[in-house]
Amino acid sequence: MTLKATPTARPGRTTSRSPGTDEEARAAELRSANINPHTGLATDYLNHFNEAVMLLEMIPDMPESAEDFLQWQPLSYAEHFAASNFKARDLAIAAYEAAEGGIRTEFDQITGTMTSILTAVGAAMTQNSSRARLAQQATGWVKPLVAAAGGIINGGSEADVDYIMNH
Repeated sequence: MTLKATPTARPGRTTSRSPGTDEEARAAELRSANINPHTGLATDYLNHFNEAVMLLEMIPDMPESAEDFLQWQPLSYAEHFAASNFKARDLAIAAYEAAEGGIRTEFDQITGTMTSILTAVGAAMTQNSSRARLAQQATGWVKPLVAAAGGIINGGSEADVDYIMNH
């Protein structure tokens, strides 16, 4: 037989938590770490892709920056945070892993597409001397995807993502 301790009620003191208290505390913790509490995703991951876009944008004016772009390596969400100085990196990884399946699938598809584009562009740049043109094209492909991923992170609707992709 197992006995459970029952707290004794005292005047002016609450003995049980309201059902939403834990969720509210978790949401506050996520918000303070710049993680969207609705989606469980952090925009910090997009810095990984924005870095690649920035390097691509430099290539037409500074062709030697192509070498810097070629050093860019794809990282998964967890790999990015594990290697970062993000103060709540463990929380970011845990929140991502706990994110609702549909949101995470959509986000992973977009970030996977960005990774595929950037990896293919890097491979093409090692084979092709028209790096500036390739960099400009790739920037046009990846920037809208970064914006769409940001929309998912921030809880945007599918209509918002469609609008971003078409404009």
